[in-house]
Amino acid sequence: MPALSLNNQNLPYPDPLHPIVVHFVIAMVLFSFVCDVVGYFTRNVRLFEVSFWNMFVAAIAIFLAVIFGQFEAGLAQVQKAAQSTLNYHTVLGWSLAAIVAAIAAWRFVIRNSNPRKVPPAYLGVATLLVCLVFLQVYLGSKLFWVYGLHVEPVVQAMKQGVSP
Repeated sequence: MPALSLNNQNLPYPDPLHPIVVHFVIAMVLFSFVCDVVGYFTRNVRLFEVSFWNMFVAAIAIFLAVIFGQFEAGLAQVQKAAQSTLNYHTVLGWSLAAIVAAIAAWRFVIRNSNPRKVPPAYLGVATLLVCLVFLQVYLGSKLFWVYGLHVEPVVQAMKQGVSP
């Protein structure tokens, strides 16, 4: 297999795709949660439908985010200090993919059994999901802003043997 031609960010394409897809997933999960909470208190059934479709699309998109994340993490020159954060981010990312898929499936069952209500237990689990998403956002932000994964000056410094 021929070697990939990598750019100044150590990627075979112009910009990292993982953050683009991830921000889409984050927005959809959070918007789904907000729609369910507002719909629960206002009894607006249309918000439950919006919530379901956002969670459904997020459940598909999160797997793309994880795949791009795995690929881009494999191309990254990771500092030893960043390795534990990257490992935790990776494990939590795969876990979130499974959790979001399970919650989307549960949301599908709720939607089919009673589209006019969302049980409080679901809202509790969705709240836990939002907390896990915020933790994952923190870890991803730390990898980018603190450790500079795929940030051009950091990549160039590491290629020259300088530890940032």
